[in-house]
Amino acid sequence: MVDAAVAEKLEAGFQKLQEATNCKSLLKKHLTREIFDKLKDLKTSFGSTLLDVIQSGVENLDSGFGVYAPDAEAYSVFNDLFEPMICDYHTGFKPGDAHPPRDFGDLETFGNLDPEGAFIVSTRVRCGRSLAGYAFNPCLTEANYKEMEEKVVASLSSLEGELKGTYYPLTGMTKEVQTQLIQDRFLFKEGDRFLQAANACRYWPTGRGIYHNDAKTFLVWCNEEDHLRIISMQKGGDLKAVYARLVNAINEIEKRIPFSHHDKYGFLTFCPTNLGTTIRASVHIALPKLAADLAKLEEAAGKFNLQVRGTAGEHTEAEGGVYDISNKRRMGLTEYQAVKEMYDGLQELIRMEKEAA
Repeated sequence: MVDAAVAEKLEAGFQKLQEATNCKSLLKKHLTREIFDKLKDLKTSFGSTLLDVIQSGVENLDSGFGVYAPDAEAYSVFNDLFEPMICDYHTGFKPGDAHPPRDFGDLETFGNLDPEGAFIVSTRVRCGRSLAGYAFNPCLTEANYKEMEEKVVASLSSLEGELKGTYYPLTGMTKEVQTQLIQDRFLFKEGDRFLQAANACRYWPTGRGIYHNDAKTFLVWCNEEDHLRIISMQKGGDLKAVYARLVNAINEIEKRIPFSHHDKYGFLTFCPTNLGTTIRASVHIALPKLAADLAKLEEAAGKFNLQVRGTAGEHTEAEGGVYDISNKRRMGLTEYQAVKEMYDGLQELIRMEKEAA
């Protein structure tokens, strides 16, 4: 059973959602009285409750999704809420489905999307990972953050070849390092109001940091929103090189640190919109003819399960006509299939741009 204060907050939160006529979140859509009553007294072994799951969506009624997983177990304990929301969000993933086993596929089938350098500014592939045995942000203690950082630093410091680099902790960071990381666009900031409301930013900046290789083409964020964000990137359109570097990095880090994985949902992270492969493959690209009609560009991209965003991500403008285009699907397909959808779709968009009058 949860304590009286939590039970009271849960009931008040449920009522607030019911009365919020303008709220369009998937949380409001799927948290029925029946599901609420079934889950309201449950706890995970980390002590997480339904309140930890829904509090960000209750606080921020303009959320699109509305829930976070306070720990890996929450996906099972509160599955009656998570499953319908996950299936609603992740196109093609249905109740009863299980995410397929990991498969990075044949890297040789990829190449350079833009060998002439006419359209693509840069290419980036990233994934999220959680350390097995640790809760997610809302349940972590200060000691947990420090211990996890120590494990991550020990693992990353033994990387060799093109992955070899330096770790920069946010705690005690010098002004010079901070300025350089901001210039490189590597530095992350404390979480937004959605993450704050989910208790995801406690003990900031303890245990947080950034690792990058000497060439600045491989980056790891430690304890930002997820335990680990692993990122491979470079200028131009050579997706094969970028993806191969990421695959190498994931395999090398996993030899040193076990990751949290779920038979049904694949690799687990704090936010249920980022499960399964957790892979986001993206390019910064200028397609001036197609982008003259943004609705048309979005429609064309949608046919290939691609998402069009502004240069700096969601809810931002396209600076100088450069858009961020990425794969939309992450669950119910393999890593290879997720990246291949992006590869095939972008080849088609570039062909359309070349042929546009």
